[in-house]
Amino acid sequence: MGDFILRALTLNIWNRQGPWDERLRLIRAGLEQLDPHVIGLQEVLSDGTRSLAHDIADGLGYEVAFGEAKALAGGISFGNAVLSRFPIRQQRVFALPNADTDDSRSALVTLLATPDAPLPFVSTHQAWRIHHGFVRERQVLALAQVLERELPTDDNTLPAVVVGDFNAAPDATEIRFVRGLHALDGVSTFLADCFGETGQGPGYTFDARHNPYAAFSDEAPRRIDYIFVRGPDERRRGKPLSARVVLDRVVDGVAPSDHWGVFAQIRM
Repeated sequence: MGDFILRALTLNIWNRQGPWDERLRLIRAGLEQLDPHVIGLQEVLSDGTRSLAHDIADGLGYEVAFGEAKALAGGISFGNAVLSRFPIRQQRVFALPNADTDDSRSALVTLLATPDAPLPFVSTHQAWRIHHGFVRERQVLALAQVLERELPTDDNTLPAVVVGDFNAAPDATEIRFVRGLHALDGVSTFLADCFGETGQGPGYTFDARHNPYAAFSDEAPRRIDYIFVRGPDERRRGKPLSARVVLDRVVDGVAPSDHWGVFAQIRM
């Protein structure tokens, strides 16, 4: 098939809070318009049989994978999901360290069968408290080790794409580590930040000024949701081409989520 342009999206869906039915319609309408090949979702709830990701994907032509981060009451799981137009050949869940806090997080690692080659795609969600950078540092270090040890890196595999809600701004130590600008515990890595390389403006994805569901926090606006890619490689695969904030319209007082989404195009 040759080079193709991968369309990827990430969104923290804010579980079922707020007017879920109205929010679900906005999310699905956004996906129909953007038509991403693959989507990473965070704060997904599942009853063990069906998840909110299945509700989002229903009838849109996506396969769905769900990975638990923690168990809630009543047999409900909270975690991450991947929606893919490509067949999902493998899915694994890796628990991330919580540094003795109560904030359990995980990474859902999938292997997608694109027409060209397998694509490793990861959806993750890092510790949420602003002052818990030390927790997120341990989590991104563990995530880098998963990428290094668990994912194929041969020429027959496309560069890995990692998306999610990292709950940290681009200049935070944990994000600088992911971007190859800071070492942790003698370890370094590099993933290209698609919006950081190609986006316009500040790219805020948690914005209390404009999102009614983020307004309660009264926090300064921040860019905390990311699409990363391990590239470009020697064959120029994994090159970010464009990125923008999406699912950021408020309709009759309803936003799709308390986060805006990020959409990127990546040469593969």
